[in-house]
Amino acid sequence: MNAQFKKGILDMCVMALLGFRDRYGYELVHEISQRFEISEGSIYPLLRRLLTEGYVTTYLQESGEGPARKYYSLTEQGIAARDELIREWRIFSTAVNDLIGEMANAEG
Repeated sequence: MNAQFKKGILDMCVMALLGFRDRYGYELVHEISQRFEISEGSIYPLLRRLLTEGYVTTYLQESGEGPARKYYSLTEQGIAARDELIREWRIFSTAVNDLIGEMANAEG
């Protein structure tokens, strides 16, 4: 998958996953990587930016498998931003699918 395309939707994917429950960085990488390839290096700068923008908060939680993990949680502002991104994505993806469908019908 095109790297620029992934970069554009990664915020929405991370925020959508955080909408289900709080998660730590590697867990986000693992969840998203099951659907499309991403690197750990792309998630952590994104999480820092979401924190700076006030969309997420963090807290440490002890882990039985090593050092404490930093968990990320959506703020109310983050929930609103996530909902807006999803709304925009649905409009955009519908328009693109319609365009592709029209092209396929014309070629048919």
